[in-house]
Amino acid sequence: MEQDAPSPSSKLSFLEALFACDSLVEASQLGVEWLARSAGVRQVAIALVDLERPGGARLAFAAAHGFDANDVSALSIDLEEREHPIVQALTAPRPLPIPPSAFQGTRLAFAGGRCTAYPLPFPGRPERDAIGLVLLGATSLDPQVRWVFGVLGRKLVDLRTLRVLATTEKRLDRERALLQSILKSVPDPVLLTDPEGRLVIANPRAELYFASEEDESEGRRRAVALNNMLFSAALSRHAIEGSELARRELPLVDPSDGSDRLFELMSAPISTPDGKGIVSVLRNVTDLQLAAQEIEENYRRLRVAEAEVRAERDRLDLIIDSVVDPIIVTDANGGMIMTNAPAERLFTASADAPIEEILRVRANDAHFSSHVANLFFLDPGSRFRGELGLLDPKTAAQVPVEAISGKVLSAHGEVTALVTILHDLTEQMEKNALYEELKKASSLLEEKVRDATAELVRQNELLQRQALELEAASSAKSQFLANMSHEFRTPLNAILGYTSMMLQGVSGPLPPAIVRQLTRIDSNGRHLLTIINDILDIARIEAGRMPLNLVRFAAVDLVKEVLAELEPLIARAKLDVRAELGKSVPPLRTDRAKVKQIIMNLISNALKFTPKGEVLVSVRLEKRRGSSNVVIAVTDTGIGIAPKDQETVFQDFRQVDNSPTRLYGGTGLGLAICRRLANVLGGDIRLVSKVDHGSTFTLILPSKGAPAPPKGGAR
Repeated sequence: MEQDAPSPSSKLSFLEALFACDSLVEASQLGVEWLARSAGVRQVAIALVDLERPGGARLAFAAAHGFDANDVSALSIDLEEREHPIVQALTAPRPLPIPPSAFQGTRLAFAGGRCTAYPLPFPGRPERDAIGLVLLGATSLDPQVRWVFGVLGRKLVDLRTLRVLATTEKRLDRERALLQSILKSVPDPVLLTDPEGRLVIANPRAELYFASEEDESEGRRRAVALNNMLFSAALSRHAIEGSELARRELPLVDPSDGSDRLFELMSAPISTPDGKGIVSVLRNVTDLQLAAQEIEENYRRLRVAEAEVRAERDRLDLIIDSVVDPIIVTDANGGMIMTNAPAERLFTASADAPIEEILRVRANDAHFSSHVANLFFLDPGSRFRGELGLLDPKTAAQVPVEAISGKVLSAHGEVTALVTILHDLTEQMEKNALYEELKKASSLLEEKVRDATAELVRQNELLQRQALELEAASSAKSQFLANMSHEFRTPLNAILGYTSMMLQGVSGPLPPAIVRQLTRIDSNGRHLLTIINDILDIARIEAGRMPLNLVRFAAVDLVKEVLAELEPLIARAKLDVRAELGKSVPPLRTDRAKVKQIIMNLISNALKFTPKGEVLVSVRLEKRRGSSNVVIAVTDTGIGIAPKDQETVFQDFRQVDNSPTRLYGGTGLGLAICRRLANVLGGDIRLVSKVDHGSTFTLILPSKGAPAPPKGGAR
């Protein structure tokens, strides 16, 4: 039966309860109960690594579902039982099936006889550092169970960390108290001073020589002052010499009786939480000074004798220790008699080292002994080269080495020693493997580059064909519009001419009804002529044949002129039309007629689409990044334009309202022509609008003038 996925509120409640837990067992039991209740798990048990249990680390079962609680709580597995399947699951790289034999002798039994162990790892660390296991009867995990494993594992790690921190803090408190007791019980003066020589910590014996109170005798205070002066001078010499650990004699005065005392001063710099300091220990050597002089003389003679004996050995040790590769010298029986530091790391382990490290050292020694045994069967003058597989005792990493061995013979030709140099082959093998991987990656990359290049060539050819087709279609469209515009305009001009003549009375007086009809014909004909001229302008712009008449004029005067010509339209609109004309706007050098056409269209649209309110026309100079533009803005409080339609209004034959019952007429060419004309003049038109709050159309023209017109297009 499939379990429904728990709701987010159920997960949130589980997380709140889990984060409120303050013990490993409680958190484990909460995770088990949630798996049983929300994920449908019938049998599950959680075992945690207990590092604090007397007798050694063990894997103890902390929580379970589907089993008797007494049977589960009594189970405990020693982590030293490395062959135990459950212990092996802790270091397994993936979930490990557990056979029924693992629970032999217990009452713990999973349905079907088998279960799977899933490690609970530390977050962001390898799975071999697991803090516990989840034994699950199911053979596969759904996402809900995986989610529980993740959050439960992190919570258990946090709780384990808090327990370790609490234990560490208690241990530090005990060590701090022990240190204070030790300092008080030490018979020698012990002092800690700051870099300026001020006394920070002193045991009672040190206070006897270096501390005094105001109510003590004058003689004692002077003796203490003298001692502090001598001590500060000694510390100053130590700071100047810069030695890590300084030993020197320090004469002091006993403040109790004024007698002279000779101390051996041992000082060393340390780092404290408040900064750096110097710890000093003074040992009374007054009675030992003469005896020390006698002993020193005897040792001097001994050192001279030993120096001659050690000279050769020191040179040999220096040579061996300076070599990076491990060097081993063995006697005729195969026993090691000399090794350098790199060799010691492979073949020696301290007495308190972990058992795993000791076993790896023994394995290395066995491999090397087998190698040395084969050397005795070689010719005395020959060298042997071979490869050995050793282990790093600390990390258990494989260390492949090349062993180069030779015999050391006595004057009688007897083998006295064997010298072996081990050269680490790890880097060489890694380089070889990396080289092979690079060769494969290079081949794969070359193949992908070839495929990508071929595809890019194909796409470029396709785009070029499409561009040619689009260019031909655009040229044909522009030519068709231009031809049709001329064809329409020729008869229309004749109609308008005859209509004008009849309205002027050339054919005699006409009845009023006929005059009204002819007036309508003339008005609609001129409107149609305007549309045809707009279409012809679009065709010219697209064909790049729009003529430009570049002249120098003032934008402010042009705006005034347009507003004067639109006075009748402004009067009919009954709107408040204002102009803000900048005083420092430089003259423009561009096509005056086309700029006027743009401004007139923008103002006409503002009057047309503003039922009430105002229209503001402003002219200003805008400087930005080393360039300057003349900005002419038309702002209204009209119906506004929705964001989705703000690019549509600049398209040919497009309006915001294209329905047959729209309130406002027009062909939809005005703004399209305005933007195209602005682009031809080297500028642009921008729109900022909000529905029911009005619009601002901004014409931006370069103050330096329009770009060079097409050949034959300027006068």
